[in-house]
Amino acid sequence: MFWLLALLASLVLLLIWAAPHVREAFSKGVCTSTVQLPGKVVIVTGANTGIGKETAKDLAQRGARVYIACRDLQKGELAASEIRAKTGNQQVLVRKLDLSDTKSIRAFAEAFLAEEQQLHILINNAGVMMCPYSKTADGFEMHMGVNHLGHFLLTHLLLERLKESAPSRVVNLSSLAFHLGRIHFYNLHGEKYYNRSLAYCHSKLANVLFTQELSRRLKGTGVTTYSVHPGTVNSELFRHSLFLKLLFKLFSSFIKTPQEGAQTSLYCALTEGLEPLSGNHFSDCRPAWISSRGRNMTTARRLWDASCDMLGIQQD
Repeated sequence: MFWLLALLASLVLLLIWAAPHVREAFSKGVCTSTVQLPGKVVIVTGANTGIGKETAKDLAQRGARVYIACRDLQKGELAASEIRAKTGNQQVLVRKLDLSDTKSIRAFAEAFLAEEQQLHILINNAGVMMCPYSKTADGFEMHMGVNHLGHFLLTHLLLERLKESAPSRVVNLSSLAFHLGRIHFYNLHGEKYYNRSLAYCHSKLANVLFTQELSRRLKGTGVTTYSVHPGTVNSELFRHSLFLKLLFKLFSSFIKTPQEGAQTSLYCALTEGLEPLSGNHFSDCRPAWISSRGRNMTTARRLWDASCDMLGIQQD
């Protein structure tokens, strides 16, 4: 028993010693762009907390007019006040957006288009993870409905404004978990069977496929698109998993902060000369490998058509 305790103690000491070095390796992607954004208009969904908040803060620091699009207006206003105070940029605005309700998405887009004549950067950052089985206001499974269909509809409604403001960019937050995802067209809403971990993975694969198909359709318009794995970040995304929250507390030294997690989103939104890589997936501020399921353009086109059907979008 004594040797086992001694071994455990040695492992703990080793982890304490190694933590800064491992964390540095996990956090190596940094956006070094010096681009300034005066006169530019940006939307960041879910920017009331976590990665989205840090993304919005950086863009505000660069002089952009930033819209925090979120469901909780009180948290949004608190985040906006903090960002204004830290950056000195008063053009940080909060607008209601509930991605689990298409009526809210359409209302947000209608109000934004009436308010703004330009949109240069759209960062589809908001998301849910490992929810118990539930459906959106429109009857979509929650992960697919919020993470994919909500942002699909939002992007569709804002697309003409993005084209008019070109060069412009769309950044979609995905996850390394997309490698475990599959698009089961016969069970998109989890009614036949449901696993909340896999449901998240499926929705993240949908983000990657959407990015590639959107890029293909936008060729020549001046609008480019990128999907992003932010890294393993301690954020409110894990609020539905007590196990992951406990695990993250235990290994907090190895986990990215929200500021570190925002770096690849910022890289894809800001880096000059990135246009030829439109449609690519990025991690740690560089292009990342995509598995065969994430490169299946037949699935991507079919998912696009299915998404339009579910959302009542008329295709040309």
